[in-house]
Parts: sequence; structure tokens; C-alpha cells
Amino acid sequence: MTRGVVYVHSAPAAICPHVEWAIGSVIGGRVTLSWTAQPASPGALRADVAWSGMPGTAAKLAKALKAWPMLRFEITEEASPGQDGERICHLPGRGVWRAAMSANGDVMLGEDQLRSVLAAATSLDGLQHTLADLLGAHVDAELEPYRRAGEGTAVTWLHQVG
Repeated sequence: MTRGVVYVHSAPAAICPHVEWAIGSVIGGRVTLSWTAQPASPGALRADVAWSGMPGTAAKLAKALKAWPMLRFEITEEASPGQDGERICHLPGRGVWRAAMSANGDVMLGEDQLRSVLAAATSLDGLQHTLADLLGAHVDAELEPYRRAGEGTAVTWLHQVG
């Protein structure tokens, strides 16, 4: 078993019940989130929920949630025996960004990724840009105002059944 958190950073009110249904269909039970206003996006709502389940649950949650392209979300999954942790983010108009995550939340790049980036680099600026993309700098820059809006809110725990 592993655990993680789903952060729905912004969602139109009309699809909030669909988001709860999608999360519940992955977790295996009814889900009711505590939706609050998202000050970073007037008219949108935000919610977060901690979950526990089998390794790979974050990917299943992301697949279920990306059905609504207007959602801005972030899902984490802690490492489990034999499997790295991961962070999956979705930004409207940009799609999904996914990376392995260490125990302290750092993005991890693999040896082959780094070798490939170094081999393809034609300039220092290009190398810096590619590394920033791999580390998710653009994702973090866009999500940070939405993350700050959720500071101090209570987190609900969900447990996967079956």
C-alpha cells in the first residue's frame, strides 16, 4: 500500500460532482470533498484529499481527472517497496506533466534522462531550459498561486477498498 494527495487547484463548480465521482471510482467508494473558493481564479473552486491505496493509484486518478481539460490538479504518490514516488500535474491547455519523486518531494531525474539531455545540448541556455522543463519549473510557476490559496485547509483521508 501507498498513499498520496489529490489537489484540485481549480475547477468550475459545475464539474465538482463529476470530480468526486471520478476520484471515488478509482478509490472504490463514495467521495465528498470540501470545496472552497479559489482566490487565484475567481469563480473556481478548490479541494484536496489524501488517499491510500495500491501503488499506481496516482496514475489512475490522473487518468480519471484529465477527462475534464479545464481542471488544474496535482497528485502525489509516496514511494512504496519497489516503486518510486511520483507527482502528476495537469494544467489547462498544457496537458499532463509527470515525474518521479523522492521521499522529501524532490523531482528525480534518471541517469539515462541526464545523459540524453547532455548529448542533445547545443548551448548552455538550451541545456538550462531542458533541465527546467524536466524538473517541472513551468508547472511549479503556474501552480504556486493556486497552492498558496489552499494553505491551512483541512485534508480529508480516503482509503482504497478492495
